Amino acid sequence: MSFNTALSGIRAASGDLGIIGNNIANANTTGFKGSRAEFGDVYAASMMGAPGTAIGQGVRLRGAAQHFGQGNISFTGNALDIAINGQGFFQLSDASGASVYSRAGNFHLDRDGYVVNSDGLFLMAREADQNGAITGGIGPMRIDTSYAQPNPTSALSANLNFDARSGETDSSWALIGGVPDPAGYNSTTTTSIYDSQGNPHDITLYYSKQDPATNPNSWTVRTMIDGAVQDTSTVVFNDDGSYSSPATINLSWNPGGGATPGQAIAIDLSKSTQYGSDFAVNSIYQDGFSTGQILGVDIDQEGTIFARYTNGQSRSIGQMVLANFANEQGLQPLGDTAWADTNASGPPIVGAPGTSGLGSIQSGALEESNVDLTEQLVKMIVAQRNFQANAQTIQTEDTITQTIINLR
Repeated sequence: MSFNTALSGIRAASGDLGIIGNNIANANTTGFKGSRAEFGDVYAASMMGAPGTAIGQGVRLRGAAQHFGQGNISFTGNALDIAINGQGFFQLSDASGASVYSRAGNFHLDRDGYVVNSDGLFLMAREADQNGAITGGIGPMRIDTSYAQPNPTSALSANLNFDARSGETDSSWALIGGVPDPAGYNSTTTTSIYDSQGNPHDITLYYSKQDPATNPNSWTVRTMIDGAVQDTSTVVFNDDGSYSSPATINLSWNPGGGATPGQAIAIDLSKSTQYGSDFAVNSIYQDGFSTGQILGVDIDQEGTIFARYTNGQSRSIGQMVLANFANEQGLQPLGDTAWADTNASGPPIVGAPGTSGLGSIQSGALEESNVDLTEQLVKMIVAQRNFQANAQTIQTEDTITQTIINLR
């Protein structure tokens, strides 16, 4: 009898329709990977094998093979929407530390500042130290929204041109009412520096040409911070206008107001020149900054997460990791576009995006489902025909059976 054979075909066609229906239902699911039905024929065999005249006993659904091909990338403009362009999975972790893997990159911050998905799973990343250097430790990615620690100024560098045509000025300053009188100088520069509490202070350098007859290449440099003289030094240029000495002007400054006393500041003028043209400020740079709150984050193609602060600073705070597997088909689906590793998939191979065959990161975008609706609709028609054909086999077998029963 062919009833069981046809019934197995109906079951197989139903399973195929179920897989197709699941693909279609998830056509708009972020990071979803479509599946296809894989079938195997059935033969009854003894220990000696099946004879050459053996008739097949039908079909069985061997499995639903997942297709991990790349989905389209859609741009959202949200920095924490992250797409993988290429191979790999986001490594996620629950509160107990169990790892799962996903291609869905719609993340957000929880109340503690951790980067999580809609199920509350933590995005895993390598941590960065206070200087922004990526360390080897992998843990849940956290974006600290508290005030950033200020950095006291320890170095100031200025690239200037001292006018070689300048005449001598009065290098003696008189104290008038307790304040140094800056009347005798040729040029001056002012910028802001910061103490250990992030408070800004004005630092002004006054440049006075010494006697052109006896010291044509020497200048007196007076340094004032918040109106108080901190240092008086002499800088010397070579005959060709290049800088000669000193290497740096070193200050030990007491900011007051509760800030750390004895703050060391090295002033570097070694990139300056003395040419016969107007005094010019090419650049002034100091390495301090005030405190600031996080303003936003940027993520580059290597998965490095940069935090931008209201004080104008930016630094890396971590680098997300991706995981890949020797056999993606061996991953166990968990639902919610997440998978778990199994013995069949092999252990995860974890690395930075863009290395070891792993894909790159696209911030402000999401990977769409890789389901092709047109293809699925055509497969649905084929599965429907298979179902109808197997049903017709049952109907034909029933007609034959009735004929035999009606024999007299």
